[in-house]
Amino acid sequence: MWDGSDGNMAAALVQMSCLYRGMLAVRAAGVRPLIPGVVPPHLRAFSVRKEPELEQNPYYNKYQDKIQNLRSTKPQEFKARVEQRHEARKEVLGDSKQAEFVRLMEQELEKRDQMAAGGGASGGFTRNKTLGSILNLEMIHDKTGDEIAELWMNYYSTKDTISAVIPTQIYDVIFSRAKSCPMFLYALPQKEGYEFFVGQWSGHELHFSSLINVQTLGENAPSQLILYHYPDLKEEKGVVFMTAELDPKFITVHQAQCLANQVQLFYGTQRQETYRLVETFNHQPADFKHMSVIAELEQSGLGTAVSAGGS
Repeated sequence: MWDGSDGNMAAALVQMSCLYRGMLAVRAAGVRPLIPGVVPPHLRAFSVRKEPELEQNPYYNKYQDKIQNLRSTKPQEFKARVEQRHEARKEVLGDSKQAEFVRLMEQELEKRDQMAAGGGASGGFTRNKTLGSILNLEMIHDKTGDEIAELWMNYYSTKDTISAVIPTQIYDVIFSRAKSCPMFLYALPQKEGYEFFVGQWSGHELHFSSLINVQTLGENAPSQLILYHYPDLKEEKGVVFMTAELDPKFITVHQAQCLANQVQLFYGTQRQETYRLVETFNHQPADFKHMSVIAELEQSGLGTAVSAGGS
């Protein structure tokens, strides 16, 4: 996790407050919290436009039922969230307490790991899924990594999800970096601009939720996309298998693929300047610039708008 003396994550996020105003969709409550029970203050404090009214967000009409439900069923909670948005604008940049955020994050990750160990489940996402529940490990024992990879990709080619086969040496780099830099801010290209997502590693799972979703729904913010990595055969067969579960109401397969591609771009790169963005976000957030993420996407060719999710 992060060293509390390394600066304030809020500084990196607040810098984005006005440049891409209105580009981030408010996602409705889904199936599984990104950070169950707590939302770090630096995410609650983030603002994407100068005016505080949620109704002015161009995505508001799409999610107004969920927002209005929160407003009518829990008016005090809704009022408190709006007031927190106002108060955040009065704070000096970099004034939040990073150490407190780290402590809370570590507690919640520990709870999630305990739930996973106990086989707990939440909503429609699968908990504690094993490679053996997908592949017959005995039947593939004599097959090569390439042969198993072909079976894996053929199987998921008929599913409404994404999949990948990652060489062991590449996944080792990605996972090693994920341990020291477990969070990053991803930019999903849209027709109107970019929608930002927070990606958070928990073991071999990578959870995504839109930034506005985390800010608006607080502890109810769902994981809208989860990438599952299976390293069971990485030593024997030289490959790691990946598949995903997503909430199709709010994210499409093409959008999920774009986010998954960005994981390899930022965590699996051999270009130190690219990975330095991940390090900066986690350890020197005051120096993080979101435009550098967008520049990397456009340079890599991943900056082309993808089909919007939902209707």
